[in-house]
Amino acid sequence: MGRAGEKLVCKYLKKRGYQIVARNYVTPFGEADIVALKDGTYCLVEVKTRTGDILALPSEAVTRAKQERYRKIALFLCAKLQREVSVRYDVASVLDGEIEYFEGAFI
Repeated sequence: MGRAGEKLVCKYLKKRGYQIVARNYVTPFGEADIVALKDGTYCLVEVKTRTGDILALPSEAVTRAKQERYRKIALFLCAKLQREVSVRYDVASVLDGEIEYFEGAFI
């Protein structure tokens, strides 16, 4: 289910002018579901996919611990690129095939 959600979000981003740099970007600090690039900004995207009746939005499942992992992933990305880059943290909620996209979901 998660991979299907990521695929939908990649299509969504491409239609909006993003370049997909990586899917399932693995680092020593964890994995970013999608790394996309638009207008010089690297977007680290956490995809939360759900189906059926739920009590909370998928995006609400991004905990503080997950946010901290994404910050470390961003530092790792800068080190790999050997330069500082503009980074944004986005969250994509996929619920029954519908996407809700949150740019700058956390700092």
